[in-house]
Amino acid sequence: MSLLTAYPDLISAGLALPATDGPVADFSDTPVWLSLVKAAFLFVYVVLSVVVVIWFERRVIGRMQQRPGPNRFGPLGILQTLADGIKLFLKEDVTPKNADKLMFIAAPLIVASLAFVSFAIIPLGGEVSMFGHTTPLQLTDTPVAVLLVLAVAGVGAYGFVLAGWSSGSTYPLLGGLRSTAQVISYEIAMGLSLVAVFLYSGSMSTSQIVELQSQEWFLGIPGWYVVPLFFSFVVYVITMVGETNRLPFDLAEGEGELGGGFHTEYSSMKFGMFFLGEYINMFTVSALATTLFLGGFHAPWPLNLINDDMLSEGWWGLLWFTLKMWSFIFLFVWLRGSLPRVRYDQFMKLGWKILIPLSLVWVIAVMLIRAAQEGYFGEGRWVTVATLALIGLFVIAGIFVWDRYAQRRAVAREERMAVPAEVDPFAGGYPVPPLPGQKLVEPRRAVEAAAPVAVSTSTTTHDTEERRG
Repeated sequence: MSLLTAYPDLISAGLALPATDGPVADFSDTPVWLSLVKAAFLFVYVVLSVVVVIWFERRVIGRMQQRPGPNRFGPLGILQTLADGIKLFLKEDVTPKNADKLMFIAAPLIVASLAFVSFAIIPLGGEVSMFGHTTPLQLTDTPVAVLLVLAVAGVGAYGFVLAGWSSGSTYPLLGGLRSTAQVISYEIAMGLSLVAVFLYSGSMSTSQIVELQSQEWFLGIPGWYVVPLFFSFVVYVITMVGETNRLPFDLAEGEGELGGGFHTEYSSMKFGMFFLGEYINMFTVSALATTLFLGGFHAPWPLNLINDDMLSEGWWGLLWFTLKMWSFIFLFVWLRGSLPRVRYDQFMKLGWKILIPLSLVWVIAVMLIRAAQEGYFGEGRWVTVATLALIGLFVIAGIFVWDRYAQRRAVAREERMAVPAEVDPFAGGYPVPPLPGQKLVEPRRAVEAAAPVAVSTSTTTHDTEERRG
């Protein structure tokens, strides 16, 4: 039964299906040893993805910059990542003299290990048959699974700040503080963008959210949340780039001012763990975006029109999930090859003054829509229309406030950058040439005012030479 047939009033309002209680994934036929097998499979899947993406990034950016990229070791340079890993293994492991050795070692372990945890709740596919057991292609699921990802991201910030502090050096400390402030700031906007998904679906279980998006919306188009929650999707994409410290937001590793950031003093495999954690985080946020906004492992339109149940069952779901996830990975690579690094103050203003306030307004709007759908404001479609009108007023008010704010900033900038019509070239004690369009302030008087100083200096020099003679 399609969503249009079963819930016509719901579709007219553009709302989601009411959620059921508990996760959809069934782990009743999954013994402990099979969970360990799936954990090993997940580990191999993520590590191989990291190996491929490092080569992929270097090749794509090479093509964007009209150079070949890695092309020596292996066909098309595919084994270059393996060579880099061996090189990191064999490099000398140096620990600074002033470092806190325990925290210096613990920081990369925290970053690398926590990067794998979030993948445990991501549904990579539907139910599959493994060793005679029918089990979901997912390690585990809970009623608050998405909150686990946010919690792990918050704890991961400890790794950055400990790495900077324990190095016993100034630049790593500044990089650690930058990274921690960056992660904490953008986690707020990321959490608010996910709140809209929770309100819309009525669940925090990843398997249940994916199942709700499999319902047909209109003419066979699946009801992915990227359409009704497009603003949340845009905010999430911006915040996931900031969370992973990637260009144009790699301010914690600014080579120009910090020399590498919080991992400046790290070498060998300790540095490799930070490197590995960064790329795994890229896959984590991409997998979460695929799960919450792009329908997870379900086949995309128009392939779902053939037979969505057949194309999304079993190992087929892993294919669609991987393709969707890699579309976000390409976005990461594209941004790195296209955009320069932003200023730190601009980056923080974007998070605190734009993304967080707008996300709050959007969450209120989604909350009102859900309340109208549940009948808190009465029955009938006019209530939903009134709610949408209220949302429009919110948007118009936000645009008006932002326009006035931008106008005041533009006026202040013009006043600050205004060039004075006249200039005194000797005002600071040194002759300064006028800018184009400027006139000198009575240049003769300025020269005469400076002349006695020059005469007295020359007279003193002449008297000194006579005494020496």
